[in-house]
Amino acid sequence: MSKMKVCHITSVHPRYDIRIFIKECQALAREHQVSLIVADSLGDELHSGIHIYDVGKVAGGRLKRMRVTSQAIFNQVCALKPQVVHFHDPELIGIGRKLARLGYKVIYDVHEDVPKQIMNKHWIPKLLRPVISLYVEWQERKAANEFAGVICATEIITQRFVRYNPKSIAIHNYPILAELTQLNVTWQQRSDHLCYLGSISETRGILPLVDSLALSGLTLDLAGPYSGDSESKIKISQGFKQVNYHGILNRQQVSELLGQVKIGMVTLLPTPSYLESLPIKLFEYMLAGIPVITSNFPLWQSIVQGHNCGLMVDPSDAQAIAAACKWLLENQEQAKQMGENGRQAVLNHYTWDQEQERLLAFYRQLES
Repeated sequence: MSKMKVCHITSVHPRYDIRIFIKECQALAREHQVSLIVADSLGDELHSGIHIYDVGKVAGGRLKRMRVTSQAIFNQVCALKPQVVHFHDPELIGIGRKLARLGYKVIYDVHEDVPKQIMNKHWIPKLLRPVISLYVEWQERKAANEFAGVICATEIITQRFVRYNPKSIAIHNYPILAELTQLNVTWQQRSDHLCYLGSISETRGILPLVDSLALSGLTLDLAGPYSGDSESKIKISQGFKQVNYHGILNRQQVSELLGQVKIGMVTLLPTPSYLESLPIKLFEYMLAGIPVITSNFPLWQSIVQGHNCGLMVDPSDAQAIAAACKWLLENQEQAKQMGENGRQAVLNHYTWDQEQERLLAFYRQLES
């Protein structure tokens, strides 16, 4: 089997993005010659055998970035002349189509259901959101059948795209076993703290979660970037004094923090895109051996209740969140067992090791 020249491209994600670089690029580098084009002004580099090319960050707002950065990425792809171009941002659909028409094998990697996500974009005027959402869905539908394949982060997104392109497949964003299987801590060594990892925003339920701390008296270890004005809003909450903010952590620091707490929080609000999402942090908490408290979304019931690995609550109800947290810490044997159940469920069903084999198999059929 000959090595293909594969180029991943992104205009908005960081160069070491977990799904793009750590998972997909590094998995593909086992069988192919992989490069990554980014736009962060951190310069070119060779990392883990993957050539990273930086087209530079553009100032001046989203529209200018979409126009100028997309063209710069297009030019860089043409200079590299890969056989496969794998793009990760809906704003790159236009250049994806241009590259497909030039004879490149193009893959669209759909991380989220973008038309639904647009309905909650704070920077888009509310009256325009339905129109833009319909336009993006039309663009995706029109473009998808021009691509060599579509990779989706969930089965639900795949069900939409397989109607436009039969070569659509779900590659789930499950955790990498090696990152969290080395945790060598007992339940007793952990503190009675809650943990939330990831982007911090109102739609991700941060306000009711912090408000719940004033009711439960518990401590939240919080890590990740703030979005919008969420930081200023949680600082006026009565529960904020019980928040330990750790900033933005690298993968090793994430692993260390997950070895120190007893509950993982995933109380996202029921927006259209979150109702159908499978957040990576849910599976990372489970793999770390801690029980989870999650939103009561129907899609998540088979995971949380099916494996008896946590409790489900109304994510907008601070009292319900506080009561669930207190119950777990007042019933430590059951909580510990839930943590063990979750860990075993991930080891058996939800690992990146399985998904990367599906990714490699998907690429092999591109060679035929």
